[in-house]
Amino acid sequence: MGNGSSLVFSGIAPHPPIMVPEVGRDAIGEVRQSISAMEELTKRVVANKAKTVVLISPHAPLEPYAFVAYRDRQLHADFANFRAPKVQLTAPLDQELLNAIAERGSEADYPVVGITHTKLDHGTAVPLYFLQRYGWRGQVVALGYSFLSNEDHVRFGSCIGRAIRDVGRPVALIASGDLSHRLKPEAPAGFNPTAYIFDDEIVDALRANNPERIVQINQNLRELAGECGYRSMLIAVGATRELPLSCEVLNYEAPFGVGYMVAQLTSKETFKESAAALASEIEAGNEPEGENLPALARAAVEQFVREGTQLNSSGTDSELLRARAACFVSLKTLDGDLRGCIGTIEPAQETLGAEIIANAISAATRDPRFSPVAPEELGNLRYSVDVLSATEPTQMDGLDPSVYGVIVEDEAGMYRGLLLPALEGIDTAERQVKIAARKAGITPGTPIRLQRFSVSRYSEGGVR
Repeated sequence: MGNGSSLVFSGIAPHPPIMVPEVGRDAIGEVRQSISAMEELTKRVVANKAKTVVLISPHAPLEPYAFVAYRDRQLHADFANFRAPKVQLTAPLDQELLNAIAERGSEADYPVVGITHTKLDHGTAVPLYFLQRYGWRGQVVALGYSFLSNEDHVRFGSCIGRAIRDVGRPVALIASGDLSHRLKPEAPAGFNPTAYIFDDEIVDALRANNPERIVQINQNLRELAGECGYRSMLIAVGATRELPLSCEVLNYEAPFGVGYMVAQLTSKETFKESAAALASEIEAGNEPEGENLPALARAAVEQFVREGTQLNSSGTDSELLRARAACFVSLKTLDGDLRGCIGTIEPAQETLGAEIIANAISAATRDPRFSPVAPEELGNLRYSVDVLSATEPTQMDGLDPSVYGVIVEDEAGMYRGLLLPALEGIDTAERQVKIAARKAGITPGTPIRLQRFSVSRYSEGGVR
């Protein structure tokens, strides 16, 4: 994944025992989509060659100021409490990884308390049932969370991530948890008409490839939802903060008034396949006109930030990317805040593809207004590319800040400032020129020359 981590997959799984066919019987038709999604999740765990799965459950025994780990050498579970005593599970404990987690936790003042001679809780047993049912075999580390703060759970997740890196073999992490328990009048925890908003926030955060939004969710909303598993998800977010994100909601449903979500946070194989697909498209010259310009900027930044290498532009072979043109690349957070913007007034590279790659890297790492983009920020960024037309001389009455960008120069050509078109708050030519001149360091009253240019603006999600 670019940073040598052995955490090859992470995801979120629901845990209603009714999903287990021997428990749910005729009722499993109501959760058939969740069962199918668990099959797909297991296929991804297997495809990533995970030797161990770390399971985080909200139903393990709780300790106020410590995290809990099942420590028997062979972990056991059954569904006797759910009228299916013949359904039994066993899995070997990954003692080495558990010891590494305990050591990393201790370094951060998070004790890990071991429990023995205790069957796995159903929050652990249900995901493990489906992992084994659909073909995964390996060792397990089963953990429960604590009464510590949300931020403590995120930090403990980081301890798990470091421990997995220490051990050095492929590991998957599954956060077990259901979402709101109050989505229908017949729901087991009662009904709250706003509970659905919690589930929508979680699902939307993952569909936006931004799990950090889960950490920031309104805690009053969380309380109203009567959720189950929020802190499991926080641990997963902490464990994956330095990894390339490839979030995907495989399924969400709420047939009994409880939200069940199966989702992926990170996947080494998925990330490799996505990167390879983009590279293949670039090499084949198959980009739709304009559509992949922000994707090219993203690929350039993510490769440079994670690996310190520059994306090869030689395969950018569409007609648009072969053209020679100046461009600006802008990075913004998902909240709309600028995170970097660098561009060229005249083309400095042989092709637009090369221009985008160079300017994207500069926007992420060399914009003097910001610190360089860090790996954990990558999932929180969106990209846009402004391709500039050739410039032409103009006068003040030829400017329209909603249509044209402007270049302001002093008469000697020593100072030059540029402003892109359609910027918020700039609605007159006079204001546009004044700001561009100030950026250039041209003092008021100095004779100036004006040039205008148009822009084709492409952003993730389409032209805007």
